[in-house]
Amino acid sequence: MSEVWSRMTTAMNANPDPIQNENVRYEFQLKEGEAKQLVLKHGEASIEEAGSGEPNCTLKLSEKDLVKMIEGDLSASGAFMFGKLKVEGKMGYALKLESLLSEYTF
Repeated sequence: MSEVWSRMTTAMNANPDPIQNENVRYEFQLKEGEAKQLVLKHGEASIEEAGSGEPNCTLKLSEKDLVKMIEGDLSASGAFMFGKLKVEGKMGYALKLESLLSEYTF
């Protein structure tokens, strides 16, 4: 998964315009046991260990489905409707993430 996290932050930091006004922390809890946080703050994206800060939104899904979401092959809303994604916190943040991910090619 380290390659996936790296691809995500590299793409976002190379084109920070879509995340320029963001100040949000997403926590990904993968069914396989890994948990990381994606921090978007003032045009910078970083990955931190889970628990590094209070997440605005926690997404629980499988590693496979996360990769599909990042690559644009699975929408967050579709994953949620089919039970592949569980969201804790405000659903609006999950929908915003879907919109942000669509701005990038990973």
